Amino acid sequence: MNSRRYTMTSLSIVFLALTIMSVSAIGQNAYAAGGGMSLSADCSGSSCDISGTTDRNDQDVTVVVSSSNGIHIVDQLSASDGSFSTTINVSNLDDGTYKIAANQGASGKYSLNVSVDVSGGSSDSSASVSNQIASVEEEATSTTPSGGLTLSAGGIEGSTTIDVSGTTDRNGDITLKVTAPNGNVVSVSQISPSGGSFMTTIETGGALWSQDGMYTISAHQGAASNYQTSADVEIIDGHVIPEFGVIAAMILAVAIVSIIVVTAKTRLSLVPRY
Repeated sequence: MNSRRYTMTSLSIVFLALTIMSVSAIGQNAYAAGGGMSLSADCSGSSCDISGTTDRNDQDVTVVVSSSNGIHIVDQLSASDGSFSTTINVSNLDDGTYKIAANQGASGKYSLNVSVDVSGGSSDSSASVSNQIASVEEEATSTTPSGGLTLSAGGIEGSTTIDVSGTTDRNGDITLKVTAPNGNVVSVSQISPSGGSFMTTIETGGALWSQDGMYTISAHQGAASNYQTSADVEIIDGHVIPEFGVIAAMILAVAIVSIIVVTAKTRLSLVPRY
């Protein structure tokens, strides 16, 4: 009976941890990097086409048409695909200026409005507004200097070779230097790029690779900063240890927590009761 209770407790903790991670992932998806909202109104005759985009898909967009005399139209639109649209009829509205507001939740980032003029039951107004900004990835791309040197390094877990590759827009030789965790230089070599890319392997065996830890592989092709880069590879007992992926790290964390809880419960069950 006790064993079953401890097993259920362990499973509950695992489920809770996975749930928290899932909710975090969903939240990140619902509020994408950069993001924001856009809103536009394009009127012709007695109708106005209202449309917009948003990076949120967790709530509907509420569109409200109002004037100094109060609220005249309220509509709720789905934004499940990142966009929303509707058409309103202005033929029954009095002459004047009307505000068209779009709201999605309480955040001011998702609250925009535009104004249109109505006269004689018709309008030819057009207006648009947006607070959307480029995502982090797009901003990084736009500020990256033209040209440069890229480098990647890794290997199969337990192997004694490191696969090194990269790209460059220069034709000169590339110098590769490997530095041990203690700062000692393990190896220095040169490689010639071909067709804008290069590839080589580095052997990790021998006394120079005896120290466990992160080894830094540096590559440079001239003095310019964008032609100098590096990558780290972990070596244990002379063998390559790839970095944990996100999923592997999550599984490891959940497993460790479960083991700790089960061990603690088991110890408590061994304490004699008086």
